[in-house]
Amino acid sequence: MSNRLALFDLDHTLLPVDSDHEWGEFLVRIGAVDPVEHRRRNDAFFEQYKAGTLDPLEYLGFALGTLARWPRAELDAMHARYMDEVIRPNLRPSALELVKSHLDAGDLVGVVTATNRYVTAPIVQLFGVPHHIAAVPEEDAHGNLTGRLLGDHTNGPGKVRAVQAWLAGLGRTLDSFERSTMYSDSQNDIPLMSLVTHPVATNPNAALAAHATQHGWPILHLFND
Repeated sequence: MSNRLALFDLDHTLLPVDSDHEWGEFLVRIGAVDPVEHRRRNDAFFEQYKAGTLDPLEYLGFALGTLARWPRAELDAMHARYMDEVIRPNLRPSALELVKSHLDAGDLVGVVTATNRYVTAPIVQLFGVPHHIAAVPEEDAHGNLTGRLLGDHTNGPGKVRAVQAWLAGLGRTLDSFERSTMYSDSQNDIPLMSLVTHPVATNPNAALAAHATQHGWPILHLFND
C-alpha cells in the first residue's frame, strides 16, 4: 500500500474552467432551462463560491434540483454533449501529465471536488483517477436523480470530512502517509490543504495566493489561460 497520497481539486485546478458553472451555462445555451433566471442564480452562487461565502447546501439544492428535471436517459444525453463541447476542449496536457506523474509513481490518487458526482464523474475518468470524492446525488429505483443530496456536502470543511471518511474506509488516515499532497486553486480548500504535508496552490486565486505566500506553500501555474 502506498505511503504517498495525492489529492486534486478539479475546477480551475485540473481544468481551466469551473465544470459546475459551465454545466449551468451549457444548459442555458442549449435551451434546456430558463436563460434569465437560471443564469442569474448560477452566476450568483458562483460569485459566492469564489468569495468563500457560499452556503453549500443551498447551492446543492439548486444544482441537484436542476438535474432532477429530466429522465436519466435524457440527462445522460445532454451530459455526453456537454463533455464533448465543453470539457474535452478544456483538457490541458500539463494537468493530465501532472496527474499521470502521481499515478506512475504509485501514489494513492483522488480527485476531491465540491461539484456533485453526477457532473464530475465522467471528467474524473478522463484523467484516469481511480478515486473520486464529491457530493452524491440521490437516485431513485430507476436511476433518475431525485434532487436530494445523499450524505454531506464536500465544500470547505465538508471536503475534509469526506476525505477522512474515504480514507477510513481504506483503513487509513492522513497521518498514515509519509507524504500527502493537495493541489487546489481556492481558499475554500485551505482547511484540507492545511492538513497535508505538501499543499500546492495551483493556479491560485488571489486569496489562496496570499495565504500560500504567507505560509511558504509552493505555487504552481498549470495554465496560461
